Amino acid sequence: MSDNAIIQQNDSRHELRELVSSQLRLLLERNNLEGAKALLLPVQHVDIAEAIEYLPPSMQLIAFRLLSKTEAIEVYEHLDSTVQQSLIEEFKRQEVLDIVDKMSPDDRVRLFDELPASVVSRILEQLSPAERQATNLLLGYEEDTAGRIMTPEYISLKQTLTVEETLDRIRSLAKASELIYYMYVTDASRHLVGIVSLRDLVLHSPSRTLTEIMTQDVVYVKTDMDQEEVAKIIQRYDFLAVPVVDKELRLVGIVTVDDVIDILEQEATEDIYALGAVQSDGDNYFQTNLFTIARRRVTWLFVLLLTNTVTGGIIGAQEKVLEQVTILAAFIPLLTGTGGNIGTQSSTVVIRGLSTNEMNDLGPVRVIFREALAGLLLGLILGVLAGIWAYLLPQTHKNPVVAVSVGISLVGISVLASVSGSALPFLFRSFGLDPALMSAPFITTAVDVLGVLIYFTIARTMLGI
Repeated sequence: MSDNAIIQQNDSRHELRELVSSQLRLLLERNNLEGAKALLLPVQHVDIAEAIEYLPPSMQLIAFRLLSKTEAIEVYEHLDSTVQQSLIEEFKRQEVLDIVDKMSPDDRVRLFDELPASVVSRILEQLSPAERQATNLLLGYEEDTAGRIMTPEYISLKQTLTVEETLDRIRSLAKASELIYYMYVTDASRHLVGIVSLRDLVLHSPSRTLTEIMTQDVVYVKTDMDQEEVAKIIQRYDFLAVPVVDKELRLVGIVTVDDVIDILEQEATEDIYALGAVQSDGDNYFQTNLFTIARRRVTWLFVLLLTNTVTGGIIGAQEKVLEQVTILAAFIPLLTGTGGNIGTQSSTVVIRGLSTNEMNDLGPVRVIFREALAGLLLGLILGVLAGIWAYLLPQTHKNPVVAVSVGISLVGISVLASVSGSALPFLFRSFGLDPALMSAPFITTAVDVLGVLIYFTIARTMLGI
């Protein structure tokens, strides 16, 4: 399928979702429940979930109750966490049991992470013993680890089974397993000893044993591995799932690719927010209370405000210089803006490289040196252009030293911005902090302070003031 065809297909599905959402709302406003129910029958579960999310809160519960029990479970797992929480607070006791008890353990734990502790305790008491045990198992692991996001619904096999026996076992367990494309072979102590794919079973004779056809070199993760590292492993090896083992290498669950997609989106969102000096805390930004948003953003903005006062202090200290050569003030925005942009570019590529492990072979020193050279090259090009432009201005035509000062300052600022933009993310990582916290606004502000200091130092030296 061509790219244009894929784009057209996505556009048509987006139009369909909007159409379903608008028609569903219209039918509910008219209290035409039968019409709304008929409208949702041919629609995919994920599209129903999105249509419900677009409804006003007062209509979401009504629309959800139009679904059959089987559909409701599937749709509920696709809903945004905030909508899940608002619905569960309105559910009756039996509705909670019908929905939450039938959810996949990993999806259930993800929901519980968003709910108040009192609500979670009440729901746990209502779950069946088997589901309660599976949920408590996952809740026992730290957040954002493989153990917390894995599902215990997988198929494990003994290595003495034949291909024919294995296929019979898969048929009997398929409905209780989240994934049937991979089967995991364990010994008597549940230690992971091999893996068999559905493809392997189809291609081999029914009489062959799993010992003969299984892959013994298994890639696995441990329960305490960070979820982002788990996602990278699945992405690197193009797996549909990866097995999770405990400290004794006993198989306890699997992490599937659909969970990895959610993790990658979540981590990317957090990094993007961090680059803009915005704290997200994993919530949907556009569904978060405005006062909460302001509280999260004001901390960084207050730090940047204090830092910018240093820039104002440096400029104020140059009062005598500016009285003699007023035109110097006109080039401050040009220099600080360019330096901030260069620093932001350097920090962005370094942070991206750190998150994708693209710079493992280079190391911090080589990366910083490379960015310093890039900054020098950019500074020379931009410095010459800015110097020529400054010289051609009527205010500086009689004082070419000002133009030269602007050009030289821009070279120095460009190198400084590149070095700081590439070095600070490494520094943050060495302290165990997220490199993305070294955000664009922070680097821009820091470069502004040092850039102004460099500019006036060079100008005063060259002008002899």
